[in-house]
Amino acid sequence: MAVERLQKILSQAGIASRRAAERLMLEGRVTVNGATVRELGTKADAGHDDIRVDGRRVKLPERHRYLLLNKPRGYVTTRSDPQRRPTVVDLLHGVHEYVYPVGRLDFDSEGLLLLTNDGDLAARLTHPRHGVARVYEVRVRGVPDAHDLDRLARGIVIDGRQTERADIRLLPRGRDSAHATLVVTIREGRNRQVRNMCDAIGHPVVELRRVAIGPIRDARLPLGRWRELTEQEVARLRSAAALIHHRGHKEQNRS
Repeated sequence: MAVERLQKILSQAGIASRRAAERLMLEGRVTVNGATVRELGTKADAGHDDIRVDGRRVKLPERHRYLLLNKPRGYVTTRSDPQRRPTVVDLLHGVHEYVYPVGRLDFDSEGLLLLTNDGDLAARLTHPRHGVARVYEVRVRGVPDAHDLDRLARGIVIDGRQTERADIRLLPRGRDSAHATLVVTIREGRNRQVRNMCDAIGHPVVELRRVAIGPIRDARLPLGRWRELTEQEVARLRSAAALIHHRGHKEQNRS
């Protein structure tokens, strides 16, 4: 095995994303050959060194798992929760590998969620520079007008920072005059971003469901159930991140 940065090894082992692995190191929870390691530049050899997190030996997975879950409301998108609320891992019956969620989906939200032990792919999908789109169907209180929709699309200042441009579409309302349904496509992953965007225009979210992650959709997957991604779907995810990153890099060079 090659000598690599510890946070990359922990990510490849499915322990956590690289950013979360860095936090584990800074908290003194990672040891290499019995010595606590807090220096983020530390390298190790996963094939020869004794690497542990909270005393548990880290091993690279024998095979990668790529799972698509249709998350219901009332589940936390983490592996464990200090408040002892149900987590998405509780829904993964029959999965014995150590997988973790890719990105967030709020406790009160539902929809598609990826879980994997492939740290490299998880990092590509969650890093803002790759701009992999997430699509949400959002039921809001009231009916946003054209000005509200334009504000959402152009970007709204949240916590002192403007959101990136979004694709916004208003669906036909039918008989419900008290609510509207929006299709919102964003390419960044701030905490509770879509809810905060809708709050900012005065139309709070009533229901939120994620319907697509990059090229991945599955309207037939029952709520609370999971399935394996196909090899073709995994390949499309990898291509989406790579192609979007390449296009964005060329656009930056032209500006």
